[in-house]
Amino acid sequence: MTCAPLATELKAPNGLIWEQPQGLFINNEFVSAGSGRLLATVNPYTEHEICSVHVAGAGDVDKAVSSARRALKDPSWAMLSGTDRGHLMTRLADLVDQHRGTLASIETLDNGKPYSVSLGFDVPHFSEVLRYYAGYADKNFGKVIDVGPEKMAYTLKQPVGVCGQIIPWNYPLDMAAWKLGPALCCGNTVVLKLAEQTPLSMLYVAKLIREAGFPPGVINIINGYGAEAGAALVRHPDVDKIAFTGSTATGKDIMRMAAATMKAITLETGGKSPLIVFDDADLEQAVRWAHAGIMENQGQVCTATSRLLVQSGVYDKFLDAFTAYVEKASIVGDPFDPTTFQGPQVTRAQRDRVMSYISGARESGATVFHPSDKLPSRGFFAPPTVLTGLQRSAPAFQDEIFGPCAVVTRFDTESEALAVANDTRYGLAGAVFTRDLSRAHRMARDLEAGMVWVNSSNDSDVRVPFGGVKESGLGRELGEEGLRGYYNIKAVHVNLSSR
Repeated sequence: MTCAPLATELKAPNGLIWEQPQGLFINNEFVSAGSGRLLATVNPYTEHEICSVHVAGAGDVDKAVSSARRALKDPSWAMLSGTDRGHLMTRLADLVDQHRGTLASIETLDNGKPYSVSLGFDVPHFSEVLRYYAGYADKNFGKVIDVGPEKMAYTLKQPVGVCGQIIPWNYPLDMAAWKLGPALCCGNTVVLKLAEQTPLSMLYVAKLIREAGFPPGVINIINGYGAEAGAALVRHPDVDKIAFTGSTATGKDIMRMAAATMKAITLETGGKSPLIVFDDADLEQAVRWAHAGIMENQGQVCTATSRLLVQSGVYDKFLDAFTAYVEKASIVGDPFDPTTFQGPQVTRAQRDRVMSYISGARESGATVFHPSDKLPSRGFFAPPTVLTGLQRSAPAFQDEIFGPCAVVTRFDTESEALAVANDTRYGLAGAVFTRDLSRAHRMARDLEAGMVWVNSSNDSDVRVPFGGVKESGLGRELGEEGLRGYYNIKAVHVNLSSR
């Protein structure tokens, strides 16, 4: 058994100091990993270790699942009314708001995103999602079905059971909220597996979960590697459902592993989303949204509109305006500097992956645009990049780069734009810029994507379902649709006759 500490004191550059949990959160307690191993988490701006966390092995996963299974049947949770579940969720949201400065500091230290974004979006969105689903907790009604006077039939919505939830590193807090919210709303219990690159913010939330009054075992949080802890969670026979956000390749592995026990699965995987600009578009508006759609969060967004398809009549004008806007708006630097728009990529490996795509595009003859400002001398920074003159079959045009890298190409007709946009194995999202209302609705209908924005990009909303088609995933998160993966429908037949 490891003798490593379960908590340590940390301090952020903005002066905030807090006690950072390092252990696994099982049955409402922080515990050591049975493996005795530790994982160092690194600040992507300073490139220095922040602290180490305990690494879950298969035995630790089993303990977490067992804790969740016990809690599922414990009256303190199983017999709790939907109203009271909603109150617990709201209490947790209130505590997150009270600790927003600390949580935003942790998120920025661990992930590299600007502190202004962590404080202004990520932490408030966590609370927003929990409150939204707290409101649904006492409204998951069944139905009475009219089958005639001699029989009564009705349905019940019941929890799926123990839910294994695996979240990515690009939005550690918010991806956790997207999964915890509907699962808790429907009365399930959870084992949440954190991304090994960014475990710290949700470990701090674990303290707040206990303070909010959730019964032991309802929410268990583990750190570990995907190939070990993640795989053990997916394969575990006492896990009833897996929800995963991450790469398409890993999503396919999860499908294969989950098939052995026929688990329910929800997958939100990769994307290479198009943003289509027609001749009649408001170019100033299109430029602003195109920049936000690919450059926000360091380009580390699954729905990033990274393929910019621009009609020939405005191609040159759009490209000039877009590169000028990237030059002006993509301020790269210290994540704790309030003027910073783009922080470092999450890890050295992710930075190197982005740079390899840029190098490959340059070698293939593409024109590469970077803003003139030099990158900081330290940190895992990738430059905001615009690629033009690239073959549509090139890796940078077809693959999800997951960095601040936009590919721009021209098209002539609406049918060509649609064909290019749909020529991908992904189908997560798309954006269309036009003043023609009929065209906008045609494109929204015919784009092979789970989500389409008209005259905007990536302005998602907690009330609106989120998810993809093709190799971008299965199922939906957010909105009322996000509940469907977390309850089973039971039919009850009652004979009212004497026959």
